[in-house]
Amino acid sequence: MVEAYCVKCKKKGQKMNDPVVNQTAKGGFMAKGVCPACGTTMCAMMSKDNADKAIAAGAKKNF
Repeated sequence: MVEAYCVKCKKKGQKMNDPVVNQTAKGGFMAKGVCPACGTTMCAMMSKDNADKAIAAGAKKNF
């Protein structure tokens, strides 16, 4: 799944719960989900290749 840094609980490499991959206005890709430890919203910027891998691994596509 998608890994990201949680700003609230300061943990690196947290696997997001319910990730959704979006495309930004400038054409980049972003995954948004929930931290499993503290429940806050997490966000991770990624390339098209990583976005395709995340979608293949089970993330929802929102673009």
